[in-house]
Amino acid sequence: MRRVNARAVVSAALLLLSAVATVASAQSAAPVHGVRPRRMAIRNAMVIEGNGTPAEGPKDIILEGNRIIDIVALDPVAVKSGAVKRVQADVEIDATGKYLMPGLINLHGHVQDERGGIPQPLEYQLKLWLGMGITTVRDVSSETPKTLQLRARSLAGEVAAPRVYVYARYAYMPVPKNDMEARQRVRDLKVQGVDGLKLFGMDKDVYAPVLDEARKQGLRTAHHMAVDETNAWDAAKGGLTSIEHWYGVPDAALLSGGQQFPSHFNYADEGMRFRYAGRLWREADSSRLQDVLKAMVQGGVAWNPTLEIYEASRDLQRAETQPWFAEYLHPTLEKYFRPDAANHGSYFANWSSTDEAFWKENYQIWFRAVRDFERLGGIVGAGEDAGFIYQVYGFGLIRELELHQEAGFSTLKVLQHVTANNAKILGEEQRLGRVRVGYLADLIVVNGNPLEDLKTFYPQRADAAAGPGGGVLWTIKDGIPYDAPRMLKEVRALVKSARTP
Repeated sequence: MRRVNARAVVSAALLLLSAVATVASAQSAAPVHGVRPRRMAIRNAMVIEGNGTPAEGPKDIILEGNRIIDIVALDPVAVKSGAVKRVQADVEIDATGKYLMPGLINLHGHVQDERGGIPQPLEYQLKLWLGMGITTVRDVSSETPKTLQLRARSLAGEVAAPRVYVYARYAYMPVPKNDMEARQRVRDLKVQGVDGLKLFGMDKDVYAPVLDEARKQGLRTAHHMAVDETNAWDAAKGGLTSIEHWYGVPDAALLSGGQQFPSHFNYADEGMRFRYAGRLWREADSSRLQDVLKAMVQGGVAWNPTLEIYEASRDLQRAETQPWFAEYLHPTLEKYFRPDAANHGSYFANWSSTDEAFWKENYQIWFRAVRDFERLGGIVGAGEDAGFIYQVYGFGLIRELELHQEAGFSTLKVLQHVTANNAKILGEEQRLGRVRVGYLADLIVVNGNPLEDLKTFYPQRADAAAGPGGGVLWTIKDGIPYDAPRMLKEVRALVKSARTP
């Protein structure tokens, strides 16, 4: 009987697998922009899972419909030689030398089709978000009925848009005045089909009932606090989901009971309000601030600091001259940014170097507080609040990530903030924010390593000296692949057309 050469059999098998892989690859097509395939493979990617663990690869990510169905770790040697078995797919993306991670989640967005009463095409905003890798947006206060329609169309794949979570403004007119009216307002919004509530400055007597009723109705809550009766102590006691920005945190640590305003202070004057907001953190007692942060953690309150939205206050010249304005700033938005008392956040008519100096100090204390909050066990999120104060949609979120790094977080942690952490704040941590089997297929393929340089997320500029690379190549939302550079090209054309007389 003839003896079988085991080594020869293995070699033959490997050659066969290589041939099968080659055939499978040859049969797979390139993605079609905006069309969800039955099965898609993203090949040879370095993967950032989103949960704070290091990148790992190469891997093949297999999508079926709108779900991740398999993640295959590859032997780099076998990949290089071609002797690797591939899971077949109808469509594939070659991510060799690229990084794959969960789609970015923008925790503080506003759906806007006008600025200052002047129409602005919604596609401008939606394409910027997708083109910059944003697959999910928590909309915190817009025209709720219109945004609910957008949410439905996005879920149905009828419009190129991120998935949208609608947090309706609670305090529309007439503003509820007591416990019964407050609870009824929450129930009315629940009936509309919203995902949560956006709260502004709240009185103490209705704050607890609103949070309690929201919890009963299964609605999450985001609070943009003001100089008001309620602060972080009340949020921690009542079970608020997230504090937006930072009012309410340093206020709660003031030993005097309130900020030291001059006698002529007028909170309705935005220039004056933001001027003295830049002096708030320095008045907070550092020891008491730690107690406030601990209370927030114990109360389950997350913090979405939106560091970038106030950056113009510490460096106005930088804000006014951002390099992407030349190609991506719509003239309607540009007009809204100019100092004008009629427009929210356009308060820079008499801004001074003294104001900037106070705000620079403000940022350093704020950075430490956010870092301490996470160290104590708190959940830090990331959002942009673009459409105000010199921040452009999509670009604002990337700048937010840079400022998280400046605050002292590692890039792995920063990317966790904008993916897994944001998903947790949304209550969607079981299906969003990670590259994991069974999760929704919300992913991005990045042309470079964002762990080395967060600027990798910005689109490549024609005058960049670093050579080719950079930017998001593919944004995959709900299993639908979008050619990100194509979307940004369309935005540039839209802006150019809008500027043409």
